Amino acid sequence: MSSRSLVWLSERICVRRRQIRSRWRRLDPGDQALLVLVHLRCGDTYARLAGGFAIGLATVYRYVSETVDLIATFAPTLNAVARRAASLVWVILDGTLIPMDRVADQEPYFNGHKRRLGVNVQFLADARGRLLWTSAALPGSVHDLTAARIHGVPNQLARHAVACLADKAYQAGGPTIAVPFKGRRLSANQRAVNRSIAKAARSANVPPPPSRPGAS
Repeated sequence: MSSRSLVWLSERICVRRRQIRSRWRRLDPGDQALLVLVHLRCGDTYARLAGGFAIGLATVYRYVSETVDLIATFAPTLNAVARRAASLVWVILDGTLIPMDRVADQEPYFNGHKRRLGVNVQFLADARGRLLWTSAALPGSVHDLTAARIHGVPNQLARHAVACLADKAYQAGGPTIAVPFKGRRLSANQRAVNRSIAKAARSANVPPPPSRPGAS
C-alpha cells in the first residue's frame, strides 16, 4: 500500500467533508483513508478495524461505505477506457471471483468451479498487466462471458476496434476478442495460436483486482 494512495485518498476525503460541511469526526481524513485502504487491501474485518482505530462498528461501516462510494466516483467508464485502449497493441480481458461471507440467499453467489461464495468482477488490463477498468460485482455463479456481456465489454471493444486477449471462457465473445482454441486434436497453427496467447498473458502478469475476504 503506497503512501501516494494514502495521500490521494486523504485529500479526496478532506474535500468531500468540506463540500458536505461535515461536523467533527472521530477520525481525521488521513486515518479514515488508512482504515479504508487497510480494509480493501488486507481484508481486515470491521471488528478488527474498530478495535485497531478505537471506534465503534457502526462508525467503521459508515466510513468504509462512504469512502468506497467516493472512490467509485473517480473510476473511468468502460467507454472511456475502450476509447483510450484503441491506441494500445492489445488488452487483456479476464474475470476474478472475490470471496465473500455468508448471505441470506447463498445460491446466486456460489461459484461451482471455485466451490465457494463470491462475486464475479470483470477487468481489463494493458500488455504490462496494469489495470485499466474493473466492473461492478455480479453474483459468483455468473459465467465470465455472461458477466462481460452484461457489462457491455464485447460491444465496447468492437466499437472502438480494441484487440483483446482472453481465456477459453470467452469463446465467441466478440470479433475483437482472441481466445485459445479448444479441443485435443488441434492443428499446428491452432497450437501455435494457443501458445502465443498464453505467452502474452504470462508476460503481462495480470494481477486480479484487490480482493476483500471479509466483505459481506
